[in-house]
Amino acid sequence: MTILDQMLKNYNLNTIDDKKNAIKEIMQEITLAGLSKTDFFKNAAFYGGTALRIFHGLNRFSEDLDFTLLIPDKDFLLDKYIPALNQIVESLGLKFEITTKEKQNVTSIKSAFLKGNTKELLLIFYPNFNQNDLILKNEKIKIRFEIDISPPEFATTELNYRLLPFPYQVRVYDKPSLFASKIHAVIARNWRNRVKGRDLYDYIFYLATNTPVNLIHLHSRLKQTNSISNEQRLTLDALIDILSDRFDKIDFTEAKKDVLPFIKDVENLNLWSAEFFKSITKNLIVE
Repeated sequence: MTILDQMLKNYNLNTIDDKKNAIKEIMQEITLAGLSKTDFFKNAAFYGGTALRIFHGLNRFSEDLDFTLLIPDKDFLLDKYIPALNQIVESLGLKFEITTKEKQNVTSIKSAFLKGNTKELLLIFYPNFNQNDLILKNEKIKIRFEIDISPPEFATTELNYRLLPFPYQVRVYDKPSLFASKIHAVIARNWRNRVKGRDLYDYIFYLATNTPVNLIHLHSRLKQTNSISNEQRLTLDALIDILSDRFDKIDFTEAKKDVLPFIKDVENLNLWSAEFFKSITKNLIVE
């Protein structure tokens, strides 16, 4: 049994989308394993929805890999880690193009993309796959990973471990810091015309698992994005008020549409409303 076969055993592969998502998630773990062979996690930590799924059992698919430096470094080079990623991808017999992307506007986020031909990858992962007629000729499986080179203060990290594709170690935000970054997204993310329902889905997950919020880290994040004044003191009551105001402004119909492709328990979305989110927010606790 190959390493890929071992990793696929964790998935229900009933549909083409299930098969594609399994490839994406395995590639996410391969990326983490490749980065672990370098000094990356001495300088950076993993956070976001994919970190929550891999290390804490979030029951939704998550597309991207999000990282943050431990201390600001405007000269940080993402390109130096590409050779290590290429090496592990090739060692597993996979074909992925890995490139970094320079953003047009000045930003604290640096990005890279992993791209592979969908048909080729389906045949590598599933040798008996025979539904090529359902896949577009030039369709790509893509994974984006981003790193914040100007991180907010006061996050707490921990070391976590995985066994496949080989044993490796990852520095990850602890759950209260992960929750703080998610609440910041709920409050401050500029959703424009696309409400990111995944933020709300994850918010429920943290509350359901009684996760406290790293309040001082959240305060630092909110100040960094000018979502709160430097003079404003962030207390639990103040946070509940800020969130309640945000929930009153959300289009929950659009939020549900966003999260649908990433979950299976769609019936739970029927509860989503400003009143529902304001009610559950009363259960919020802080460190």
